[in-house]
Amino acid sequence: MSSSSSLIPTEAVVGTTVAMSFILLGNAITQSFMGVPALLIGFPHPSSPSHASAAKHLGTQWPVFWKVGNVFFRPISTLGILGYGYAAWACSRSSSSTQAFGGSTSGQNAWKYYAYCALCHLITVVHSAVNMQPINAKIDGLREGKTDAALAEYYARKWARLNLVRLVMPAVAGTVALWTTLRAGRVGGVSFL
Repeated sequence: MSSSSSLIPTEAVVGTTVAMSFILLGNAITQSFMGVPALLIGFPHPSSPSHASAAKHLGTQWPVFWKVGNVFFRPISTLGILGYGYAAWACSRSSSSTQAFGGSTSGQNAWKYYAYCALCHLITVVHSAVNMQPINAKIDGLREGKTDAALAEYYARKWARLNLVRLVMPAVAGTVALWTTLRAGRVGGVSFL
């Protein structure tokens, strides 16, 4: 992963992208284990007379929660795809003519690991669009009575459960990329091997 032959220093791209992976991990932890449970504190049983207003309140609060995911997750996950994709491309080019990562033989297959990391972020983006967006719409529908209020808590808990994919994928991508970089033996010109 030599910076000299790359348009952009690959080490900088990998370091930034690994950081983004772990930022996404932290955000997913916050949303699943803090945000949704906080929204459901004291949520009444569907048979309670206050359930309809609590469900509507959840629907009113949800757009802010949803917007954080759309504004935060989507661009950073997309940058993760691009960053790891660039790292895979740069490593594949450098390992075709010379050894990758500043001459380390352990870096010759690094491109495969970075491609895997890009795939992890792609899975996150596709999962968000296919599985999370419909649940977001149902929870948002509580605000205007378009969704069955009896299912309000169910949808919020299901959302938190499905959000675990957005927790695991960036964690795997960041860990694999960091491991690949350290295994290759060079980060920012400092040899680790």
